[in-house]
Amino acid sequence: QVQVVESGGGLVQAGGSLRLSCAASGRTFSVKVMGWFRQAPGKEREFVAAISRTGQNTDYGDSVKGRFSISRGNAENTAYLQMNSLKPEDTAVYYCAASERYWATIPHVRSEDYDYWGQGTQVTVSS
Repeated sequence: QVQVVESGGGLVQAGGSLRLSCAASGRTFSVKVMGWFRQAPGKEREFVAAISRTGQNTDYGDSVKGRFSISRGNAENTAYLQMNSLKPEDTAVYYCAASERYWATIPHVRSEDYDYWGQGTQVTVSS
């Protein structure tokens, strides 16, 4: 089993920045891909970003390209989401997820590509 915990959410003004952190524990050797999703009230969960185990591969949702950046920490079981130029429409609960499947074998943009999920952290962007 793998446990996933997010941190770093909060309230920020439009145009500001936030950095989210994600830490996986337990059977972390099995984690191949880590991803971030978000869900706003009344909307479906949306893919934000994903990163492979080595950090060589990354992918982003269209709505955050050029503004958000995903990275791995020095420990392979950590991932970060740097969010810049935040907009009110970025307001959502952000979830970190971990997959036991290799990057090349999954689209990594779907919720079903991931095996473990955190509880989520709220990000609110005021206008």
